[in-house]
Amino acid sequence: MYRVLLVDDHPVVITACRWLLNEAGITLLFEAHDAESAYEAYVRERPDVAIVDLRLQGQDLDGISLIARIRSHDAGAKILVFSMYGDARIVRSAIDAGASGYLLKDAPPDELPRALDQVRSGGTYLAPRLATRIALLRKESEGTATRSLTPRERQALAMLAEAKSYQAIADQLGISYKTVSNLTYRLRQKLGARSLPDLVRLAVEMSRPGL
Repeated sequence: MYRVLLVDDHPVVITACRWLLNEAGITLLFEAHDAESAYEAYVRERPDVAIVDLRLQGQDLDGISLIARIRSHDAGAKILVFSMYGDARIVRSAIDAGASGYLLKDAPPDELPRALDQVRSGGTYLAPRLATRIALLRKESEGTATRSLTPRERQALAMLAEAKSYQAIADQLGISYKTVSNLTYRLRQKLGARSLPDLVRLAVEMSRPGL
C-alpha cells in the first residue's frame, strides 16, 4: 500500500478522487487545498505520489510553483498533475517544473488510478492527445529557435548530430576548442537544452527529414 497526497481546492474533486482511489485499493490518502499547506503536508507525510491541480485557491497555475518547490525539496518526488488545463504550453510548463504525469479532469474515471500507478512506479504518464500537442509545440518552438541560429551555429549543430567531438568540430571548422565550447553553450541556450546529451539528442531529432 502506498501513500498519496491529494492537492485540490474543490471538495467535490477531492471526494471523487478518494472514492476512485479507494475502489482501486488505495486508502492511505492525505489532502491539502492550497500550495502552502500542500507543501507542508508533503514534507510531513512524505507521500509516494502527489496528485496536484494547477489552479489552487483562485490562483491560476499556482500548482506549477508548488511542483517546482516540492521537487526542490525532494528531487525524486513523483507528481501527477490532475487539471482542466489542456493547453500544450501549460502542460509543458508543468512537466518542466517536475511533474511526471499529466491527466485531464475530463478523462475516463478508471484512467486516474492507472496514471497514478504508472507515475508511482517511476514511469511517466501523458494522455495521447496531450502528447501530440506537446510534440507539435516542440516542433514549432524548435523551428523558431532554429531560424535564430547563425550559420556557424548551424554547422556545429549538424556536427553534433553526427556525434563528432568538440575537437573534431574545431578541426573541421578551423576554430579553437574553446570557440566550439562557446558555440555549444549558445546552442543550449537558444534551443532550451538542459545538458550536452540533451543538445545532441535535439540535434539528431532536428536533422531528421521532415523536421
